[in-house]
Amino acid sequence: MTFTTLDQQCINTLRFLSVDMVQKANSGHPGLPLGAAPMAYVLWTRWLRHNPRNPQWFNRDRFVLSAGHGSALLYSLLHLCGYELSLDDIRQFRQWGSKTPGHPERGHTPGVETTTGPLGQGFGNAVGMAIAEAQLAARYNRPDHALIDHHTWALVGDGDLMEGVASEAASLAGHLKLGKFTCLYDDNHVTLAAGTDISFSENRAQRFEAYGWHTVSVADGNDLDALDAALAEARAETARPSLILVRTHIGYGSPGQDSFKVHGSPLGLDNVRKTKQTLGWPTEPEFLIPEAALAHFRAALERGAQAEAAWNASLDAYARTFPDLADELQGRLRAELPPGWDADIPVFGANDKGLATREASGKVMNAIAPRLPALTGGSADLDPSTKTALKGQGDFNPPPLKNADEQGADSAGWSYAGRNLHFGVREHAMGAMVNGLAAHGGFIPYGSTFLIFSDYMRPSIRLAALMGLHVVHVFTHDSIAVGEDGPTHQPVEQLASLRAIPNLVVIRPGDANETGVAWRVALETRDRPVLLVLTRQALPTLDRSRYAAADGLRRGAYVLCDTPNGKPELILLASGSEVSLIVAAAERLQQQGVAVRCVSMPSWELFEALPQAERDAVLPPAITARLAVESGVSQGWERYVGARGKTLGVERFGASAPAAVVLREYGFTVDNVCARARELLAG
Repeated sequence: MTFTTLDQQCINTLRFLSVDMVQKANSGHPGLPLGAAPMAYVLWTRWLRHNPRNPQWFNRDRFVLSAGHGSALLYSLLHLCGYELSLDDIRQFRQWGSKTPGHPERGHTPGVETTTGPLGQGFGNAVGMAIAEAQLAARYNRPDHALIDHHTWALVGDGDLMEGVASEAASLAGHLKLGKFTCLYDDNHVTLAAGTDISFSENRAQRFEAYGWHTVSVADGNDLDALDAALAEARAETARPSLILVRTHIGYGSPGQDSFKVHGSPLGLDNVRKTKQTLGWPTEPEFLIPEAALAHFRAALERGAQAEAAWNASLDAYARTFPDLADELQGRLRAELPPGWDADIPVFGANDKGLATREASGKVMNAIAPRLPALTGGSADLDPSTKTALKGQGDFNPPPLKNADEQGADSAGWSYAGRNLHFGVREHAMGAMVNGLAAHGGFIPYGSTFLIFSDYMRPSIRLAALMGLHVVHVFTHDSIAVGEDGPTHQPVEQLASLRAIPNLVVIRPGDANETGVAWRVALETRDRPVLLVLTRQALPTLDRSRYAAADGLRRGAYVLCDTPNGKPELILLASGSEVSLIVAAAERLQQQGVAVRCVSMPSWELFEALPQAERDAVLPPAITARLAVESGVSQGWERYVGARGKTLGVERFGASAPAAVVLREYGFTVDNVCARARELLAG
């Protein structure tokens, strides 16, 4: 295709809207928009399928600005293409209450697919989106009905490719042969602090080829024909993801071109003027948008409307031919739970020996999975331990080669329609990818590992909470009761640190039936992620004819057992594996004449959402003798035990020994709980 002077005018419109945004805010990153505007322009006007009037049209291509510091470029594209982002919004870049925050935020700015800025996260999100497209297409498409058919694009920088999360995600994307995923790499040889020669000298093309990617190099990032040809080549490659390495110049056309100094600071008024002069752009007015350029960009409105209308017609035809599949798909796209989704969740009978909550969780998941096709996920190479495999639901992997021996005997069951994702030992990428699945839509994704390894994926958990994504994290092996594996594998501070993340629901169920309710809550909670914390060791399954119903978990904390008159002198609180411990201690104390209330407290966040009067009914302010028991650091429990109360926790790292020995040595015994309780009452 032939490019014209109008194309160049459009590119400079992108550049200088971005530059003027940053300068007016006196804050931001002008370097990337100046260098990367040509590749973004060619992608958005020639290849990206989207509808600005309906940013949520399902079969749109997904575009992820992984290099989120270049947000001014994305906002310029969105405004010019006709999204609901006005020129006034552009002028309010990085200001209080604006639609144009410093880094792109999902749900805040129309057209932003995912929150980016922490480098590498967008890359991992995009891999998750590509997995989502592939799985939905494999499940729902039929001959002559390619209903799910869209591409995932990402714009990445040097920082993205240096981050470990991107390396993990790129490795898996290559293995999975995600041919509908293309990354445009802004290869400008500059980072925030210096040139890449001081820290990043590897051959990036060869590295990605080793991952199993298709690579294309564009020697000049201003060569529109070469960019268009590279995008065409990547789009045509269906067996591998593609990396397009585009040699650009950070701060192109400015006095600071090719210097790290233009990465994250405004150019300054004088340098803005010089840059505009160098690139043949009027120095006045600010935020100039030539009419011809705007009309050219706004052609996206008609193209998008036509594309969506054609897809809606295809959906109607599909629904006439495959009504059951269409109903199932549309329910998923509306994020609905199908009728009877929870009908088969088991009720566990009372049992002193009991069941590990990871085991109970696995039984619950497999009861739900056949009725809830949106439930998709896996573990970081740990599903035999985390019990998160969905039996009979297939493995997500490339379809096997003609000769199955080339991939091994297990490959016979591989298909993109499979719902079990094998992330490998890639916790951080797993977190980013399940976020991408959730952001894509049509899924309730889950990821699983040991609680101790949540540290590897904390940035992804935090971003899921920031975006309000419906993601379920399943973390097992939750305490020092891991035993012989020792302190490297025994979580101590993780519960407290995860509870500190806003908009994240952490649930640590106390027995098998609480685990079933926890899964109900996790799947019903649509506006934020839920994190389940589960045991390796067996826990007694409480006799619910003697103790309060497990559905009390929905309230975050509930009275499990109480004194006959409901007027305790002591309250014992616990979560998870320590609930059965305080129940046993309470029985002994009651035999000794102590009036005890036991409170199961599986979720602080759910409890805090209750009205104050309901919280006070569980923890009456007048009852100040309170002992919290939890196998983790005590930080945070002071809000519930008060000034007079105490906590039995773990204030140091764990130790390697059989679980029963470790628990005894750390004081998690009936004798010690009773002794602590009597000390409280005596004081």
